[in-house]
Amino acid sequence: MSGWNASDIPDQRGRTAVVTGANSGIGYCAARELARAGARVVLACRSAERGSAAVERVRGEVPGADVEFGALDLADLDSVRKFADAWTGRTLDLLVNNAGVMALPHRRTADGFETQFGVNHLGHFALTGLLLPSLLDAPAPRVVSVSSGMHALANIDIGDLNSEKKYGRWVAYGRSKTANLLFVHELARRATGTGLVAAAAHPGYAATELQARGPQMEGKRGMERFYEIGNRFFAQSADGGALPTLYAATAPGVRPDGFYGPRLLARGAPTASWRASWTLNDSAGERLWAASEQLTGVSYAGLKG
Repeated sequence: MSGWNASDIPDQRGRTAVVTGANSGIGYCAARELARAGARVVLACRSAERGSAAVERVRGEVPGADVEFGALDLADLDSVRKFADAWTGRTLDLLVNNAGVMALPHRRTADGFETQFGVNHLGHFALTGLLLPSLLDAPAPRVVSVSSGMHALANIDIGDLNSEKKYGRWVAYGRSKTANLLFVHELARRATGTGLVAAAAHPGYAATELQARGPQMEGKRGMERFYEIGNRFFAQSADGGALPTLYAATAPGVRPDGFYGPRLLARGAPTASWRASWTLNDSAGERLWAASEQLTGVSYAGLKG
């Protein structure tokens, strides 16, 4: 995978992909490059206005792109179910669980979950489970979850998944990104023999809107400016940050439960990435899976327990 870039994406004609949070940042870049390679791509976004604008932007950058907008709010399980219901009867080759929030002030989703855990993990857990029949109908399906090197900040606390005892925005973010990796670890185990490849990626330090969203919510202009400077001088581009996701989504030889990131940790061509040992813990993966099924009401029919 040395020097791998978007021009190395295999032909995606005949494949259908869903990319969550594709209206900006690495999600947009990933959706655009998948479309450029010939895939039919659904940009699944919370905002109809921003999602539809992103669709038109892709069409402008990639003439003839087969792209469409899909309404999806991962902070609302009713929205997740509506998206999945609308997909009934369609085959899905690739699901990129990209959307996420980072280091927000304490908030709750429509279903009462702590927002970072609810959006980053539970929303995608429910979406993947509800779309599973469509994925298993495809000849070579993949699920790619976008985690972060910041997963190393914290392991999950199975007794306090919603941070009810104590909330720290960065600890909660780290736990949600650990949850992404444990989800992929357990999904890969359960999908053995089905042909489904579940893998994960992280963008390193990429210049996106993600960093400034928390300060914006609290009106902390100084902190917002701090992140803007960091993005300008230290981060790689969103295009560069999307490469590990695109590698995990399309490259031959991607292994189940693989985790891919920039070669130099924060930037560079994609390669196999370091991950904390707790993200490979079978028992923790099983416990998180059981709790996620209970919290979302979504079970994965067709996979072994």
